[in-house]
Amino acid sequence: MFSRFKKPESDATRGAATAAVTSPAPAAKLAGGAPQAAPGRATGQVRPIPTALPKPSAEVIAAEKEKKRKERLMELKVELHKRLLDNLNLAAIEHATEASLKQEIAAISAEALDEMSVSLNSADRSTLTQELYDEVMGLGPLESLLKDETVNDILVNGPQRVFVERSGRLELTDITFKDERHLLRIIDKIVSAVGRRVDESNPYCDARLADGSRFNCMVPPVAVDGSLVSIRKFKKEKLKVDDLVRFGAFTEEMAAYLQAAVACRLNVIVSGGTGSGKTTTLNALSSFIDNRERVLTIEDTAELQLQQVHVGRMESRPPNVEGKGAVTQRDCLRNALRMRPDRIIVGETRGEEVIDMLQAMNTGHDGSMTTIHANSARDAVSRLENMVAMAGIEMPLKAVRAQIASAVNLIVQASRLQDGSRRMISITEITGMEGEVISMQEVFRYERLGIEPSGKIIGRFNATGIRSAYSERFRQWGYDLPASIYEPIA
Repeated sequence: MFSRFKKPESDATRGAATAAVTSPAPAAKLAGGAPQAAPGRATGQVRPIPTALPKPSAEVIAAEKEKKRKERLMELKVELHKRLLDNLNLAAIEHATEASLKQEIAAISAEALDEMSVSLNSADRSTLTQELYDEVMGLGPLESLLKDETVNDILVNGPQRVFVERSGRLELTDITFKDERHLLRIIDKIVSAVGRRVDESNPYCDARLADGSRFNCMVPPVAVDGSLVSIRKFKKEKLKVDDLVRFGAFTEEMAAYLQAAVACRLNVIVSGGTGSGKTTTLNALSSFIDNRERVLTIEDTAELQLQQVHVGRMESRPPNVEGKGAVTQRDCLRNALRMRPDRIIVGETRGEEVIDMLQAMNTGHDGSMTTIHANSARDAVSRLENMVAMAGIEMPLKAVRAQIASAVNLIVQASRLQDGSRRMISITEITGMEGEVISMQEVFRYERLGIEPSGKIIGRFNATGIRSAYSERFRQWGYDLPASIYEPIA
């Protein structure tokens, strides 16, 4: 009856299950069949007249009606999804077009709805077909959010609460999962696609989606109120430096300075908090790297989108079920040093790989870059010191600081402000050591001037008036920046 996507008749289970329509149970008869007398009349008391309850507003009635409609569609979707799995030839649908598969799903759904004696209008049928297609070929309820270009982050707190971030602000959506099993099935579909697993013995996982978006999850028993999922979406169009300048992340003068710094192969650390735009900034800075250079990237979850021709990408790997086979960022970094890289870019430095990163910056791999979680340039240096100590290497603090001062040239501080906007709030140079302290100088900063009634931050980018310590190096490499870019605004 159906096309080539239908399983052969011998394999298909053609149950003639018909949904039982239950009618309300008849009211039970009272004892003896006679109506009971009201207590008030039996004692001769006057029964008080009940006060009329306030009628719900039209908005409340409409919301309740919409809620019931969605619950009904959800129940139908679960039943129809089971039938699709019984009837569709899953091996054939991999090569099917979206239009032909949707047509097949609509045909199977129509027959099943007729058997169940359920009637739906055309809009609900279309919605149901799309949701069933997303269940079969996509990520179920999350698919519509992944296609929404205005959504930056998707945050799931259990099956009934799905939040999104738009323009730096969190919003609760009306997207829900049927239950915890439904959510776990979608999680398993994501992590199994990249060769990873998540269960009670390994209740958390980092992965990436097919479009490069970053995925993280935690499942029960670690997640108390239901599985937790966070998806950091990446825009399909790579943001360039001009785009960030237009969005107000930094100024043209700062962009000219950063271009000179990257092209002249200064070692750069992009520092910032969660969601501050560190990876976006790193991607934008990579556009200044010459196409003739060989760049190797090392990440826990591959998310960098470098714009060069000669790029080698590496990704760490967690241990298998037996606890073996783990490949850490440090392992990748050590191997990368033998692969003739001109630059090494580490997606995020968070552990013992910091030792090898600093040594690479000091031993002929100038122009390397990485990101780090810190709230300021000075905090970023302290984080590097702490990570060296956590690596278990016995080194005097002065020697560690001398290594950092020699390896790192520039710290770019990114931040997400309270209104949701992302700004490059500081560009700081490391100029060496003064005694046992690392000396630093800030070249550009973001100055907050106030706040609008709407909550939007008012501020401006300004130079500090300090000339770059690398001006002579810039000039030798052909980037003779004008002295005016270092002059502060009065």
